[in-house]
Amino acid sequence: MNRRDFLRLTGISGISFLLWQTDLAGRSRRRKPNIVFLILDELGYYELSCMGHPIMETPNIDRVAAEGMRFTQMLAGAPVCAPTRSTLMTGKHMGHTSVRRNPGHEALRAEDVTVAQVLKKAGYATGGFGKWGVGGRGTTGVPEKHGFDVFLGYYDQVHAHTFFPAWLVRNSEEVPLKGNTGALYEGETFSHQVIFEESMKFIRQNKDRPFFCYCPWTPPHGAWGLPEDEPSWQKYKDKQWDAGYSIRKDEAQRYAAMVNMIDRQIGQIIDLLKELKIDDHTIVFVCGDNGGNTYFANKTHPHGFFGPNVDPKTGTVFRGRKGLLYEGGLRIPFVVRWPGRIRAGAVNKHLGYFPDVMPTLAELAGIDCPDDIDGISILPALLGRRAAGRAQKKHEYLYWEFVGQTAVRWGNWKAYKPRKGDWELYDLSRDIEEQNNVAAQNRDTLAKMIKFAERSHTPHVPGEILDEQMCMKDHTKAKNPKPSERRR
Repeated sequence: MNRRDFLRLTGISGISFLLWQTDLAGRSRRRKPNIVFLILDELGYYELSCMGHPIMETPNIDRVAAEGMRFTQMLAGAPVCAPTRSTLMTGKHMGHTSVRRNPGHEALRAEDVTVAQVLKKAGYATGGFGKWGVGGRGTTGVPEKHGFDVFLGYYDQVHAHTFFPAWLVRNSEEVPLKGNTGALYEGETFSHQVIFEESMKFIRQNKDRPFFCYCPWTPPHGAWGLPEDEPSWQKYKDKQWDAGYSIRKDEAQRYAAMVNMIDRQIGQIIDLLKELKIDDHTIVFVCGDNGGNTYFANKTHPHGFFGPNVDPKTGTVFRGRKGLLYEGGLRIPFVVRWPGRIRAGAVNKHLGYFPDVMPTLAELAGIDCPDDIDGISILPALLGRRAAGRAQKKHEYLYWEFVGQTAVRWGNWKAYKPRKGDWELYDLSRDIEEQNNVAAQNRDTLAKMIKFAERSHTPHVPGEILDEQMCMKDHTKAKNPKPSERRR
């Protein structure tokens, strides 16, 4: 279904919508639920205190998990920033979505239908705050052309590589930031604080109508510039850690401070929902965008100082990292809270990924989404079979591709084709670390999974750059520190 066909849609997914309109206590719902969807850039699966991490302090994300549901197998749509956002926005996997590479300015096509367009059609106010990543200014992929009433932040993800840019972008217009030059670590205006405050403002302004507040926040992705008076930085700045670094010796401390900072802000959002008396009819999603990175690695910490892919309780390691299609590039934290609707403290092993977000949110809103998507609604997994009116449907298989790599998940089987080399096959039920390649012993299984991959890939057709000068203006990389600032 193309964009024109979708805009003709007026039908509502009536049966399933009516079934869950009555909540778990049998009370009639007053309106469609508000949706807050938070993406924390590069936050690793195990970088939460509720997962036993010995350093990270995330009491508010822990609270979301304790008062809601934590998924163990809701996977990223891709192992890097822009493509994973593209799969989430379009409901299409990496063999079909428009943004499949990660240069920064690759764009959605003009005809692409996003989850924001679906929700806007259902009467939602739609706001985005953070790193868009699927279409720079001057391209066919700008958010205001894809369903957002307002989007403030970074359109080109390269623009997001500093927290002290000279400007942010709101609906393709520049918003100057006082005292900033685009340096990595120094400036007067901390861009994320502006983005956070606009997120809160949007919720306040739309408290009396259904809203979709999409927050693809950049922290804790680097560079790790922070204001000196940031409370979380004050908590971590003097820690003496044996961590590797690339530019500054305090990078690990800055990363931990950023995780703690965004956790505090998530708590502020939940407190705001309570203050506005809309907490009970707001569903909050908190997740990472791709697998954890091996930041601050050294001989003592080969998987990264914070071990984002290392179980702190057992030492089990997800192989790989951001950029790779092993589990370490795809496993993300994914927690969801909806008081009175989602069972508190639940842990769900349902297997899904980012393309499932569009159909899930569409079903919450009671509206159809395009019929050419790859995602499956996970509403039954969230609410339970009775409240959703049906059992949870499962994917036949999951598919990924990224710059010469291919991966297929079929139940517990995982097939992986590296850039150079033959297909590998792993039984994740026995080998979650993907160390024992059993391709030779399971040729029929691998052959079937290769067929899944072959039928999933279509030629890559990204969106267009309409104004190259404007597009590339935001693509300028942040200014590196002076030699005197490095490694201090």
